[in-house]
Amino acid sequence: MTAPNRNTLWAETLVKELVAGGVEGVCVAPGSRSTPLTVAAAGHPDLTVYSHLDERSAAYFALGRARRTGEPTPLICTSGTAAANFYPAVIEANQARVPMILLTADRPPELRDSGANQTIDQEKLYGNAVRWYRDLPEPEPTGRKLRRLRTDAARAVAESVGHPSGPVHLNVPFRKPLEPVEVSGDVPDDLAEKAPLGVDGREGPFVRTSGGRIEPDDATVADLVETIEAADRGLFVAGPADPPVPDVDRGALAEFADLTGFPILADPLSGLRFGEHVTDTPVLGGYDAYLDERVTGDWPAPEIVLRIGASPTSKPLRKYLARTGARQYVVDPAGGWREAEFTVTDLLEADPTALVEAVVDRLEGEDGTATDGWRSRWLDAEAAYWDRIGTARDDARNGERFEGAVVAAAVEGAPDPATIFVSNSMPVRDLDRFARPATAELTVLGNRGASGIDGIVSTALGAGSATDEPLVAITGDLAFYHDMNGLLALGRCGVDATVVLINNDGGGIFHMLPIESFDPPFTDQFKTPHGLDFAPTAELYELSFTSVDRLDEFADVYGASLDSDGTQVIEFRIGSQESHDRRAALQESICEWLGT
Repeated sequence: MTAPNRNTLWAETLVKELVAGGVEGVCVAPGSRSTPLTVAAAGHPDLTVYSHLDERSAAYFALGRARRTGEPTPLICTSGTAAANFYPAVIEANQARVPMILLTADRPPELRDSGANQTIDQEKLYGNAVRWYRDLPEPEPTGRKLRRLRTDAARAVAESVGHPSGPVHLNVPFRKPLEPVEVSGDVPDDLAEKAPLGVDGREGPFVRTSGGRIEPDDATVADLVETIEAADRGLFVAGPADPPVPDVDRGALAEFADLTGFPILADPLSGLRFGEHVTDTPVLGGYDAYLDERVTGDWPAPEIVLRIGASPTSKPLRKYLARTGARQYVVDPAGGWREAEFTVTDLLEADPTALVEAVVDRLEGEDGTATDGWRSRWLDAEAAYWDRIGTARDDARNGERFEGAVVAAAVEGAPDPATIFVSNSMPVRDLDRFARPATAELTVLGNRGASGIDGIVSTALGAGSATDEPLVAITGDLAFYHDMNGLLALGRCGVDATVVLINNDGGGIFHMLPIESFDPPFTDQFKTPHGLDFAPTAELYELSFTSVDRLDEFADVYGASLDSDGTQVIEFRIGSQESHDRRAALQESICEWLGT
């Protein structure tokens, strides 16, 4: 049976080929010009459709799914500004190397640059933020055009998960009729007979793309091993991982740490701070506090640093590495430059696991290269730091409040396993500083590509939609406000979550900047207190909302939420100045404690 018209044939062919390439879900925002694509997606039996009313939320939801799975969830939208609303998530996907496929419907070529309604210039709309762009031809029921369409779809999937992974844009023009109505003679009755390959495709993807890991060459490995063997002091630093996490095999990393004696400094978004490997691997997580010059001023500097992943969340860690003078290797399979201090000495274009395994093979049978005193110094500082934090958390339970204790309690009390999504601004920094390495299998995610506070709720819910694990989203009040409409996905997309909302009434992170001492304009133009009551979101989005202002209260409500069905928002209220002062006082005490 042939399709009723060429638009239907074209859209069904495109969607079928995406599914053949491994696509399992698609995010759709309603619109007229995208009707053929939406109908094709909704009619495919092997495709889950996530319906969103807002394109910006849809894009971040797709971003979250891809962060959790490592595979793209394509986006479908109509023409005009609908496509422009994808752009913030495209930027994040580009910079964080998250797979994404954008299917933007467009008006036919003759209506472009004509003043036609809902028509904008969608040619290369996302500039160099995409890995690949193609303006598809107008639908045409011919064998060659259909084969090209299938090839483009297969290529879109492959490009999105390549090295580096990221967004791909297919612009898809349609002329009316857009609905699957019968158009006599539009699709030849004998098309399948004349062009079976274009109409039916192949078993599996039309074009199979075989990827592989980038192996380091012998000379690179030999040079690195020689440097390691000559060094008494080395560090392994794992920054935020590219999806799926982690960037390096945990078993290989454990062997590396055992053979070299290098401490492992693991960003909370690295995929290495949490998991069973922590039991016998020296994974450190308190460095954000104790890599203060008042503590490390008399420490011997590392001679070699091996770093994987994106730039670490921790500014103190980045600054420490910059001032050490060590030989610093950044390992990146895409050969990208992700080091803004400009002190790295070597960029190794290789798969991190392949490189670590190759180094381990050459070091096998050797004694640990780092001195025992070097490793002990780090382990002792780590243990002393967490002892001090334990005291601070006890104080918080007794009423001395600060935001970091809430974030730590949320991570510590999360189920095993669980997916945790954390907002930018202070939550991710508090996670970095106060979330202790643990054996629980926690997948911790965040949008650190462009580090914006937009789309946090939607990205978190997208990640939750891709797993059966409990979802915990930790966000600040401004990020929550910025993406409240993302909560609509709870009902429309069938996602449940525990949302930890830290409400300090404005941009608390700006207390960390020198502008704090200039007021005005600090309060009105930077801190921007909003005075909003978020409780009405309970009725609007059919969720449970509870507000607390003590850590012991939070722990009780949080535990109850994790044992409950549905979505619960737990608001922790605190003044930003109070929290900032407590955080600063705690840092002073840590430096005094560890610097003596």
